[in-house]
Amino acid sequence: NSCSGRSSQQYVKGGAGCLYCVLTTVLASNLLYLPLQMSEEGREPEGQEQKSHDISSASEDRNQLTYLVTDAPPWYLCIFLAIQHCLTAFGATISIPLILSEGLCLQHDSLTQSHLINSIFFVSGLCTLLQVTFGVRLPILQGGTFSLLTPTMAMLSMPQWECPAWTRNASLVDTSLLVFKEEWQIRLRNLQGSIMVASLLQIVVGFSGVIGFLMRFIGPLTIAPTITLIGLSLFESSAAKAGTHWGISAMTTLLIILFSQYLRLIPVPVPAYNKIKKLHTSKFYIFQRFSILLGIVVSWLFCYILTVSDVLPSNPAHYGHLARTDVKGNVISDASWFTFPYPGQWGVPAVSLAGVFGLMSGIFCTMAESVGDYYACAKLSGAPPPPRHAINRGIGVQGLGSLLAGAFGTGNGTTSFSENVAVLGITKVSSRRVILLSGVFMILIGIFGKISAVITTIPDPVVGGMFMVMFGVITATGISNLQSTDMNSSRTIFIFGFSMFSALSIPNWIVKNPGSLHTGVKEVDHVLHILLTTNMFVGGFLGFILDNTIPGTKRERGLPDREHEDVSDKFSASLELYDLPFGITSFLSSQSWVRYVPFCPWRDRDTDGRTEDNNVMLRRGSELSSHGEIVEMR
Repeated sequence: NSCSGRSSQQYVKGGAGCLYCVLTTVLASNLLYLPLQMSEEGREPEGQEQKSHDISSASEDRNQLTYLVTDAPPWYLCIFLAIQHCLTAFGATISIPLILSEGLCLQHDSLTQSHLINSIFFVSGLCTLLQVTFGVRLPILQGGTFSLLTPTMAMLSMPQWECPAWTRNASLVDTSLLVFKEEWQIRLRNLQGSIMVASLLQIVVGFSGVIGFLMRFIGPLTIAPTITLIGLSLFESSAAKAGTHWGISAMTTLLIILFSQYLRLIPVPVPAYNKIKKLHTSKFYIFQRFSILLGIVVSWLFCYILTVSDVLPSNPAHYGHLARTDVKGNVISDASWFTFPYPGQWGVPAVSLAGVFGLMSGIFCTMAESVGDYYACAKLSGAPPPPRHAINRGIGVQGLGSLLAGAFGTGNGTTSFSENVAVLGITKVSSRRVILLSGVFMILIGIFGKISAVITTIPDPVVGGMFMVMFGVITATGISNLQSTDMNSSRTIFIFGFSMFSALSIPNWIVKNPGSLHTGVKEVDHVLHILLTTNMFVGGFLGFILDNTIPGTKRERGLPDREHEDVSDKFSASLELYDLPFGITSFLSSQSWVRYVPFCPWRDRDTDGRTEDNNVMLRRGSELSSHGEIVEMR
């Protein structure tokens, strides 16, 4: 009931945990209005006002936070909630390396896949600590982003980066050979170098305060096609893995649907203890909160039973062989107990100019995603809307996180996980200490090599079934961003329809006619090829241009038409929670030049009122968090 009265797309960007977050908010809304409808039937009008007041009081009690951002919950509660946050981000985090392995020629090298999983968990935990401590300072988890997957796969699909035929044949791949290692390492080095350079854009935009200016021009008609096309562009990866055994993948999908849709209201009694009730049982909605994880585990166990009973074919040439749990060989025994990711572990990063420009389109998308997440997180945490310096600092630190992700060789960047933002509303605990502990746990997962090795043994059809749900939700959530626009307007229909159709047609034609782009400059040809084969860039760019050039009212564009008032005094926490730690703010408050630094808090600015630029940020952030214009791409 914690998310009652909010849009079901408010806190989700897509990813493994987003499905149950949507269901939780929808369920809470229904439960909130059901007593109201019942009270209106069979009662006299004079009793309606009192009943409405009771419902309002009950709603306030349900939405009361147990622990605020700066509070310190008991250590055992911190541990339990931190583990839950890690499990919520689990699906999206492991999906990214598994998808990248295809483009990196690593589909038959499970040990290296496990190293990539170690690296992304380690960097995600490290970036979470940085964001909560020095960034926006809200309880928000950091992790991989799907926004960079589309331009990455476009980069790796270029003729010079296509995987040799022998790397696709498991019988011909010897992972210990130097020639094989060089095949995937040269691709990963170019990818990580391009990510590092592209992340500099985010660092500059964040710490310079330019993000406030950019958000004036980014509306739902830019966000909607961009997010929708992220989900649609990944259908080939989903179909390829699901097609290895459609029966197993269908079972995985059906289990996730069963847990998340049909069994979400069924509580499971679990033992609990407190000082008042002592040892007792408590209701826990496990199907609602861990539908993705449960679906994977059950299907994985079923595949293991079919493997030991020798029902699935042992011949690699037969259909269904990849559903076996022993396909990955001795990856668990070969993996070391401890793995310590470090910058440059795959060699010295290289830079591809074409890759940098392609990845910049994904970087812009992650910035828009995160701004909406900051406002949603503040709303759920009982905190005032984040001031301009906190948003600038959050985007800048996120850029530093993408720089670290590139340096460590994860093959991806970082963004905020909005599915974990929704968990705050469910648990009623918005303490920063819980998220900090989640970051520590993710770092530990990244260090223990056996854990990631076990994850790589998940059969391909199980992963494919999970992808069918995850990417479907991303696609639908992207479309739902249009709810704030006027869908009866021919302007809205034209911009969205043209952007979507062009984003599907143009890349498809260029892929089928790879030699059609000839400008006379090889580097320019590569840049154009990556940009024009990246669906989300084509759709988002066309939507951005048309939305800002075709005349239209704010209602048609889905933009707010009123000033956002300063309501910081109505929140449970003060703006001081956004101050820098360790007394840095107190030290800087005496310096007059601090007011000119976009990412530094200055008390006089916070107390005397917000500038016009900050009002613009508040209006855009309120709209993003209220209308769900942002989708999570872990």
